[in-house]
Amino acid sequence: MNIPRPVSRVCHPLRPASRFTRALALAALAACSLAGCGDKGAAPPDAKKSAPAVPVLTATVTEKRVPVRLHAIGTVEPVASVAIKARVDGLITRAYVRDGQDVVKDDLLFQLDPKPFESQMVHAQADLARDVAQLEHSQGQERRYKELLERNFVSPEAYAQVSANLRALESTIKGDESEVNRTRINLGYATIRSPINGRAGKVLLTEGNLVKANDSLAMVVINQISPIYIALSIPQQHFEEIRRMQAKSPLRVDVPPEYGKTGGKLAFADNTVDASTGTIKLRGIFDNTAKLLWPGQFVDAWLTLREEPSARVVPAQALQNGPKGHYVYVVKSDATAEVREVVVDRIEGSEAVIAKGLDPGESVVVDGASRLLPGSKVSAKSAEKPS
Repeated sequence: MNIPRPVSRVCHPLRPASRFTRALALAALAACSLAGCGDKGAAPPDAKKSAPAVPVLTATVTEKRVPVRLHAIGTVEPVASVAIKARVDGLITRAYVRDGQDVVKDDLLFQLDPKPFESQMVHAQADLARDVAQLEHSQGQERRYKELLERNFVSPEAYAQVSANLRALESTIKGDESEVNRTRINLGYATIRSPINGRAGKVLLTEGNLVKANDSLAMVVINQISPIYIALSIPQQHFEEIRRMQAKSPLRVDVPPEYGKTGGKLAFADNTVDASTGTIKLRGIFDNTAKLLWPGQFVDAWLTLREEPSARVVPAQALQNGPKGHYVYVVKSDATAEVREVVVDRIEGSEAVIAKGLDPGESVVVDGASRLLPGSKVSAKSAEKPS
């Protein structure tokens, strides 16, 4: 009986797929994905998402009356400044003025010891009285000698001597009267009063100090601060227009409102141009009734030359700086942003005066411009004006 032999099978190991086979598989998978295989709800390939509108604040280009002004850094100067000095030698017996005190004209400031001047006054008056008595005697003698001369009882030489003595005494009387007036004036100088309205500075000499006439050291300095000057330097190219406009009416000078709401007026123009700076010095005068302006202070000042009746203005914050100069974003009627180059004439406070590039009624972006590109959709909201 023949028993069948078992058949042996040899299992060969799987060969790894070639690079070409793997590439074909990946290409087929990508094609299936693009064709939407296994994803019936996928969006069509031409579907696009629209970009959201950029929220911005806008302002309208307006046309209004705007002043044409020149800006300068001004220096506050007193209208008058007086260094109080003694006009006679003496001892200060009383100082009535205090540091920083407001004074008015003829207010008592210092009192010098009057006794030496009173003594001189008495002596001068005594000399005057003595010489007046001698003059009366000489006048009577001159009358008698004149009568005697007419009767030939005295010689002409004797009468001439008496007449000469009379004339000498008359001259002496004039000198005595002058001395009395001088001592009276010196006695008045012992009382020192304020020559102007103003404010006193530091009192440098007080009771017990000796002073000399016209000493180099002032007893106190008084500055008049109401009214007060503000000196400002303006480029010389504007001087001809300043002079022309000043001839019509005094030009207005303004300072920031914290120094008073009342402006000043141009009071003085220097008679020469500073050759080193090319500027001319002007002075505006202010009432300064609240005494907010102080001598030596630096303040911003604006000189108004004229008013421009129809200037186109936008908020200064709408201006952007580019490689070609200033530009703004204009919001068009289709709610998209357009870049517009502009020519700025000047900046007036928080507003920019536009010489070219914008028309009245157009809307410009004042906040949010950093997020915009030309053609961007915008969601515009008007910027509220501060109340």
